[in-house]
Amino acid sequence: MQCEMCGETIRGMAKLVRVEGAELQVCGRCEKYGTAVQQPTRTDIRRPTTGTTIPARPATTPTVRRKRDLFDYMEGEIVEDYSERIRNARMEKGLSQKDLAMQMKERELLVKKIEKGELIPEEGVRRKLEKALSIRLIDTPSADMEKKVPSSLAPTLGDVTIIKKSKK
Repeated sequence: MQCEMCGETIRGMAKLVRVEGAELQVCGRCEKYGTAVQQPTRTDIRRPTTGTTIPARPATTPTVRRKRDLFDYMEGEIVEDYSERIRNARMEKGLSQKDLAMQMKERELLVKKIEKGELIPEEGVRRKLEKALSIRLIDTPSADMEKKVPSSLAPTLGDVTIIKKSKK
């Protein structure tokens, strides 16, 4: 290892010193130009007793995980006028923003930002809002709507035979 101040090879232990705000690994001669920085001692490292060996750990590659964003947590799409719905429902119940936040066990600032439309509520917060205010904030097509959509398909031969079998 080389001294980060003079460039000479460091013999022995390098010293960690702070020189004008920068922490440098320096040799014994250059340590007088800065103030010594205490290195934290690690208490979790166990030193082996004489005669014993520590089994080597198999090298594992760290798994790279993609950070989940808000849309991974959502069941459906949140309605566009969520802020207005929340504000109207809160006012109908006669709650202040602070009272609603306390009821949900969330911060008042969070409720304010959601009501202003500056913040889309996460899944957990959305559920708390829906429960506290008795409203729906997720726009999911209901099963009834899907059934009412007129079909442009004609009945097949299988549909006809099922109908005839049921008439017998």
